Amino acid sequence: MNMTSGSGDRREIRVWCDGCYDMVHFGHANSLRQAKALGDYLVVGVHTDKEITKHKGPPVFCEEERYKMVRAIKWVDEVVEGAPYVTTLETLDKYNCDLCVHGDDITMTADGVDTYHIVKKAGRYKEVQRTAGVSTTDLVGRMLLLTRQHFQQGSREYEVGREGPSSMGLDASARSPYTGCSQFLPTSQKIIQFSDGKSPREGDKIVYVSGAYDLFHVGHLDFLEKARAEGDFLIVGLHTDPIVNRYKGSNYPIMNLHERVLSVLACKYVSEVVIGAPYRVTKELMDHFKVDVVCHGQTPIMPDIDLSDPFEEPKRQGKFKLLNSGNTMTTEKIVQRIIQHRLEFEARNHKKEKKELAAFEAFSRAQGENNNCVN
Repeated sequence: MNMTSGSGDRREIRVWCDGCYDMVHFGHANSLRQAKALGDYLVVGVHTDKEITKHKGPPVFCEEERYKMVRAIKWVDEVVEGAPYVTTLETLDKYNCDLCVHGDDITMTADGVDTYHIVKKAGRYKEVQRTAGVSTTDLVGRMLLLTRQHFQQGSREYEVGREGPSSMGLDASARSPYTGCSQFLPTSQKIIQFSDGKSPREGDKIVYVSGAYDLFHVGHLDFLEKARAEGDFLIVGLHTDPIVNRYKGSNYPIMNLHERVLSVLACKYVSEVVIGAPYRVTKELMDHFKVDVVCHGQTPIMPDIDLSDPFEEPKRQGKFKLLNSGNTMTTEKIVQRIIQHRLEFEARNHKKEKKELAAFEAFSRAQGENNNCVN
């Protein structure tokens, strides 16, 4: 069933993962990173819109968008489009996979059946730890809150606090009062796990881009692919939560700085990330990273706090380039998708939570009965 890896007699271990991968985020990426670590070659099956709608409710992104996003995750070797919702031994054998890997959260069909019961019974299933603090359900919930009056307080707090001497110096990523949603904090180890840890080589052309990269999506992906094609080493500067809130307003960003860092680092086109990059691209920044070209997409360039052009310096040096990725997706458009179909997504979230709670309670009862038998 397996191929040799070319190093002695050791067989290449092929790992299978599958899922919806809707609104691909760092939690998905972390699960795939852990799965790849259990073998040599990672095959990822992605379900169709029809299958997801049947078992969970409508996806936020269409299947073509989801296929593209999963292909761009740095640990993925192969994507299988239209993978079956219930994982079978036939599927594993078809793609020469030794085992199936999934997170330790509960996944069930519309009928309440464990989607991995077949491979579990066959002993070809392994679990990895789910990334706490993020899920597609959680992100959809954050966007649904954007339409509620009480959620607007983050924006007002910013306006009230911006005059204070410490307000702009505060890195809100630690508590994220501007989103009011997430307090996710990664460890240095997690960042190292996501990072390539490679420096540019002598003679590499270094490209720099910067932005919010909130709710990392196909628009970001297509732009970063174009930017990477402009050189050999792509550095992405990520703005802090207060800066993003200043130029985007409302309750943006949806994801805090630390979440955005991991989402961008998981992209195979990205070489390095500057955490909390300044909004203005300065001479000092360009000199420090030896930047050859600064790129920006087709989205409007908001002025700096003093109304100056944040790209004035790279333009002066003749190192600024506008790129057209051909993709018009924005974070705002994703939010609008959610808001337009609000009732559907609220029903989806409620249905999923109710089903998983029932499954967990049944599992707990079974565990209790087993313990009583032992005693």
